[in-house]
Amino acid sequence: MLHSVIAAAAEAEEAVNPLIPAIYDIIWSSFVFVVILFFFWKLVLPRMQKLLDDRAEAIEGNIAKADEAQRKAEAALEQYTAQLAAARVEAGQIREQARTDGQQIVAELREQASNDAARIMATAKTQIEAEHQAAITSLRSEVGTLALDLASGVIGESLTDDARASAIVDRFLADIESSENTAPSAGKH
Repeated sequence: MLHSVIAAAAEAEEAVNPLIPAIYDIIWSSFVFVVILFFFWKLVLPRMQKLLDDRAEAIEGNIAKADEAQRKAEAALEQYTAQLAAARVEAGQIREQARTDGQQIVAELREQASNDAARIMATAKTQIEAEHQAAITSLRSEVGTLALDLASGVIGESLTDDARASAIVDRFLADIESSENTAPSAGKH
């Protein structure tokens, strides 16, 4: 049996193990691997590193731009808020000024209306007084004419003498006025 084991081992030496490659394959594969590794190390890896560095710089630049834009937006928001507050204060002042002006205008209009009313009242009183005097004058002449006609009828003679007729009318009207003045004062007692 030993003999058969030795024979099998001898046969095995001659047979090639499919899992272990031949020495020349290992050498040539190692040489190709080293060439590819050198090519990869010198050409591809630096380009890949540069590409990654550029990408990182672009991302960092975009982040910096975004931060700057955010700072500007915050500054603009603060400025807008300040302007809005100032506009509200100014609007309040304008409203208050408008109220004050409105009250002043109302006071001026009231004063002007009061002055106009007083002026109209004075004008009306003057006009009423003038109309009263005109009415008295008109009534005096009519009463005088009627009194002369009545007196002419009672006396039986014509009173055509102007001076005499005027004296009679004046005396008659004076009697009427004196009776009017004494009648109210008698009623008061």
